[in-house]
Amino acid sequence: MSSWILLRTRQYSAVPTSFAVGMVYHSAFNNAQGAQQVCGCYVLPLRTETRGPAPIFDGEEKDRDIVEEALFFFKANLFFRNFEVQGPADRVLIYLTLFIQKCIKEMEKVKTKADGQKILHSLTAGDFPVPGESNFPLGGIVPAPKGTDEQNTFRAYFKQLREETAKRLIDRVFLPDGSPDKFWMCFSKKKFLNKTL
Repeated sequence: MSSWILLRTRQYSAVPTSFAVGMVYHSAFNNAQGAQQVCGCYVLPLRTETRGPAPIFDGEEKDRDIVEEALFFFKANLFFRNFEVQGPADRVLIYLTLFIQKCIKEMEKVKTKADGQKILHSLTAGDFPVPGESNFPLGGIVPAPKGTDEQNTFRAYFKQLREETAKRLIDRVFLPDGSPDKFWMCFSKKKFLNKTL
């Protein structure tokens, strides 16, 4: 296990089971050592079978990767309109929080898990704006790429993140009987940082 994953594991040992009122939750990966950066974002290891540039996450089963972290903090962080970026991993966390909200918004009227899967497949299969493009919504948070190679790496990494996030999210927003979970779907109309992807 790499040293920065060990750091992350230690940080998470103090994470409370309930959320403090008024507290934004930042990424435990902000102090990652040796991680590649693209457009000011860390390319962090993932526990995934989805192809892409992310290294394979080598933490223990109980450890969270960045996708699990975003899902874990989603409900708490979504209520905030301000988020001070404290490191490159926070930019990934912000993007994933917005992406999770977009997924829930797209599924707010579906009645079955199967229909939800179709929507998420369509969402992750399509093109999406990246830094350097005029319609990228996080221009003031995520820096523009220095060149085409960096932009392409960003696109590949965040496509991988989007696919893995959607894959894990579907099992959270639908109950075992396939019906929507109201405690997730109620966030469909919320906005994080007053932005949308």
